[in-house]
Amino acid sequence: MNRIKNILHLIKSKIAFYPSLIALFGVFLAFFMIYLEKVDISAYLMDVAPGLVINNTDTAKTLLSTLIGGLISLMVFSFSMVMVLLNQASSNFSPRVLPGIISDQKHQIVLGQYIATILYNIFILVSIEPTETSYQTPGFSVLIGIILTVLCLASFIYFIHHISQAIQVGNILTNIHKRTKSELEKIITGQQDKSFNFPEPENWEGYTLSKSGYFYGILKEDLMKICKEHEMKLVIKLFKGQFILDETVGILSERPLSEKLLNKIMNTLLFSEEELVGENYIYGFRQISEIGIKAMSPGINDPGTALNTIDYLTSLFLILMKKPEYDYLSDKKENNWARVNSAKFSEVLYNVMATYRLYCKHDITVMRKLMQMLNTLTLHVVNSTQMTEIKLEIEQLKIDAKANIENKRDLKKINVDFISWS
Repeated sequence: MNRIKNILHLIKSKIAFYPSLIALFGVFLAFFMIYLEKVDISAYLMDVAPGLVINNTDTAKTLLSTLIGGLISLMVFSFSMVMVLLNQASSNFSPRVLPGIISDQKHQIVLGQYIATILYNIFILVSIEPTETSYQTPGFSVLIGIILTVLCLASFIYFIHHISQAIQVGNILTNIHKRTKSELEKIITGQQDKSFNFPEPENWEGYTLSKSGYFYGILKEDLMKICKEHEMKLVIKLFKGQFILDETVGILSERPLSEKLLNKIMNTLLFSEEELVGENYIYGFRQISEIGIKAMSPGINDPGTALNTIDYLTSLFLILMKKPEYDYLSDKKENNWARVNSAKFSEVLYNVMATYRLYCKHDITVMRKLMQMLNTLTLHVVNSTQMTEIKLEIEQLKIDAKANIENKRDLKKINVDFISWS
């Protein structure tokens, strides 16, 4: 990612980006139609297709005013309903799923279409002059306004259908899983044919960061250019999503850095005041886990959803096991110039299992499902370290099960293959 791409990515991630673009299109269309009216396009259409043109000024004004008021009411109703559904999603699933629902491009496009049509009708209404004799009534422009409003009604029906689907837990889990899987596969593919040769950073010079916030990425091309220009290798000791405090040691260099060079390197590190899901696959594991844990709370009591989350986590863990331990910045000649920390399989597995064991240790069904997940992972290990970590989690799961499940028959079935009965 370079600086320009990062700026464009940040702009596109804003909720107002697509609505603003579409609204501007509505304004430009209005001025274009006003220009066409000045060259008497409505008069021409009156001769060719008089049935399509409204030639009465009062009728045109009344119709446009009605369309504007109706669209504003429709927009308010649509997004009032969204707020209610988002509140439900936050209560039943997790507040962290809200940005994904709100930032859905389809929702933004519908909102932009509403705003664009409202602005178009307002400008056309204002363009109608008070005297009927001095200016032809913009009949064709009014016809376009009617067509745009009909399209808004069609979009409203689609919006109702889409938001009702998007708020269902199954679709939420599917979208999170798809996004996380895509990011993991992209990382694995990018590192697949690369060399992992990199010197161990023993006795390398450490440098503290003067920034604070959530670390979410690197301007890779810029950092690569700096490393090649000065013929040095770097280690970025930061994890995506990690909250960085001032004076945190975040950079290791094989040679001393001047203050000017250090500032250049610092400018390639991206920080934000809020958590950005973006390309961080760790958020996928966390979001799915939080949905599963929330489903097991007494207020919701939905173990079926918890079981579904474990299925999705199993799928993601199988991909995560293939991921290299570190991310590398490499040039076209496959020379590694920088190494970036990334969350290890053992760390992600422990965080997920620790959370589920704490909140689900009393439920034999969920515990059996977790055991099945761990047993499945043992069949796909890439190295002995992964096997050791998985076996450790299996032992911890058995310890919690024995301590919290009193029924001896249930305990005997903890290691039996889980068969869904739904």
